[in-house]
Amino acid sequence: MAEVGPQPVPLSRQDLREVTAFAATCARAVLDVFEADRPDDPRPRRALDTAREFARGGERGKALRDAAWAALKAAQAAEGAAAREAARAAMAAAGAAYLHPLAKATQVKHILGSAAHAARAAELAAGDDRAVGEDHLRRAAGHATAALVDVLGRYPAAPSGGGRTGELLRSLDATLRDRGPR
Repeated sequence: MAEVGPQPVPLSRQDLREVTAFAATCARAVLDVFEADRPDDPRPRRALDTAREFARGGERGKALRDAAWAALKAAQAAEGAAAREAARAAMAAAGAAYLHPLAKATQVKHILGSAAHAARAAELAAGDDRAVGEDHLRRAAGHATAALVDVLGRYPAAPSGGGRTGELLRSLDATLRDRGPR
């Protein structure tokens, strides 16, 4: 008997725009953490700008991919752990547009990864205060539209692993799934 791979997930261009808009909003909340560490590095801001442009109807193409990769390189160049997480949040926002239509738990990172990295950046910037990260997740959940929650519900629950950022991802995933579409 042949092994069956991940099942396809219905996913429209508008669904991708919803996910990307949410991710960009979450990352924007901690952009200043990165910019305080590397004020002359515009890569995470560019990633957010291209993500917002796509969310508003722009193209999903090379500029968006390049901006995501550049934000990842900015994360690698950052001095502080909080700045690295903030740049990863921007990278995840631009990468959200590339959510795959396959029912795999790892795809939840495209949906909620920006929020998880942003929450971790906020925690680290506050001296590793977990209450700050949880508060950031509550605010992120408040930004989640019914359309975003609907897209999330098409995928399996977030995967295990990923350290503290993974914990934050799973916490937000559980919160949004418990809430269901509004």
